[in-house]
Amino acid sequence: MANEVTAEEIQAIAREIQHIRSQIQTVSSQITEYGVTIDALVNQDPERPVYRSFGNILLEVEDRDSLSDGIKESKSALETHLERLAERETELRNEYERLAESFEKG
Repeated sequence: MANEVTAEEIQAIAREIQHIRSQIQTVSSQITEYGVTIDALVNQDPERPVYRSFGNILLEVEDRDSLSDGIKESKSALETHLERLAERETELRNEYERLAESFEKG
């Protein structure tokens, strides 16, 4: 029957939820790191140099405002991405519950 829910469908949704949760954790960690970096940059003595990593080398930053703006933009983009991931997780959880209930009714 085409309308019957299979255990495989439920397991696929569960795997996707786990994958999304992993992405949420990763992005959340990145957002935290950007926040710490922004705070450190703000609190850094203006007389002391600031460096940015480019590949395997560190280069001194001359324009701190530009660096700060770039970091803030990256953090904002990650926050937007995190919101989309959270929305997708909610959708998947709702779908999982619907499929599980349908499966139980069999």
